[in-house]
Amino acid sequence: MLTDKEIQSAKPREKAYKLADGDGLHLEVSPAGGKLWRLRYRFGGKEKMLALGKYPEVRGPEARKRAAQARQGIADGRDPSAERQAAKEHKRIAGDTSFEAVARAWMAKVAPTLAETTRAKHQAYLEGDVFPWIGNQAIADLAASDLVAVLRRIEGRGAFDIARRAHNLCGRVFRYAVAHGLCERDPSRDIELRDILHAPATRHHASVTDPKEAGGLLRAIEGFTGAFTTLCALRLAPLVFVRPGELRHAEWSEIDLDKAEWRIPAGKMKMGEQHIVPLSRQAIAILREIQTVTGSGRYVFPGERTRSRPMSENTVNAALRRLGYSKEEMTGHGFRSMASTLLHEQGYPHAVIERQLAHGERNKVAAAYNFAEHLVERRAMMQEWADYLDRLKAGAEVIPIPRTA
Repeated sequence: MLTDKEIQSAKPREKAYKLADGDGLHLEVSPAGGKLWRLRYRFGGKEKMLALGKYPEVRGPEARKRAAQARQGIADGRDPSAERQAAKEHKRIAGDTSFEAVARAWMAKVAPTLAETTRAKHQAYLEGDVFPWIGNQAIADLAASDLVAVLRRIEGRGAFDIARRAHNLCGRVFRYAVAHGLCERDPSRDIELRDILHAPATRHHASVTDPKEAGGLLRAIEGFTGAFTTLCALRLAPLVFVRPGELRHAEWSEIDLDKAEWRIPAGKMKMGEQHIVPLSRQAIAILREIQTVTGSGRYVFPGERTRSRPMSENTVNAALRRLGYSKEEMTGHGFRSMASTLLHEQGYPHAVIERQLAHGERNKVAAAYNFAEHLVERRAMMQEWADYLDRLKAGAEVIPIPRTA
């Protein structure tokens, strides 16, 4: 154990150094002469460090007492660093316990884990549909009836999906508040959405699914006379059939033309898991074309006004309208339906098609390993699909896709 005399005689050096007191406790002496008690410990298999106070405000006996309390917490399964962080967070938001203040604190906490588009949508739903009505109220005073009123107001303008998303977001804010001792329970759990909201009629994305009509669409795309980047996006969309947002946010760093694959990071995917898109020879040819135009930038399909941002979300749909397809006939999302329908009709395994569409796998543990599932079959399918589209575009007789296996 360190004595007061030893501590007082410890002089600063060019670099910080430590004086061991025992059992993970030590005194760190900074180059400026400051002396800080720290406890080194392990929790959850990881080594961590806990500050226990400055000397001389905290002398040896008090530092050892604090270290002993921390060790007891660790033995009881509590992480003292996490508990301290939680206490700081509670103190930070305790001054204002309105729903809006707590929601903004929650957003600041989770924002780094969200995709940019998801973060923007969360912010828009809260600021546009929730804060104006319950933002100023103390979160502890809110009841299920207050939240129901908010949801029905959203439903009243026909925004059923936003109402459901707002319900989910509010629930997360309430549970965050419960965890920080700002309210007793989450009132969103008392609400059964199907009991208060009218279920809208199911709407499917408009899509061309007849083979002959698909051939006509592909020929129309080849005749597009707008911007070159838009033309390339239209040509690539049916070959990769990703979601429109995933297509327009494609980055060159994600694409390996030599390996013939596009790896979309988990943060960009709806299901929150990495997705591999095998690239056919036709897809690679399109990407090499546009690489000469946009390859020096970040995005494969940058916006028209600035290359620092991706193509507008309306670009592909607007191009389809220019080609004469109404929103009831075809949409950017419709290329996914077209591929799913025709591939199923050709007898490809449902699991392989669904994996390529990035559907279904909701188990996060399993999802960590499933991004490459059926990859061999998917590579073959994507090339066969591209060859089939070429025949449709050429106006050839519609015949089943030749299978390699």
